[in-house]
Amino acid sequence: MDLQDRFDQLLALADRLGLNIRREPLGGEGGGYCVIKGKPILFVDTLADLETRYDRTLTTLARLPQIEEHFVSPELRDELVRAKG
Repeated sequence: MDLQDRFDQLLALADRLGLNIRREPLGGEGGGYCVIKGKPILFVDTLADLETRYDRTLTTLARLPQIEEHFVSPELRDELVRAKG
């Protein structure tokens, strides 16, 4: 599975978690997560390269406890566990 496939899986997981996914030009830092007016939002930086977007999204989702309730591929699950620390 290549990086784009894994990134697409992360975005699908974010969607299943109920996060509003916003693709915005944010300076190339990769994006992040916040809650605005009670709604969780995942920002994906359209100016960042794929690896940066993937790493930032992986780290963000790894911190959310509800990911345990959702299926992801074993390869991606291992990466989420490593990113969680």
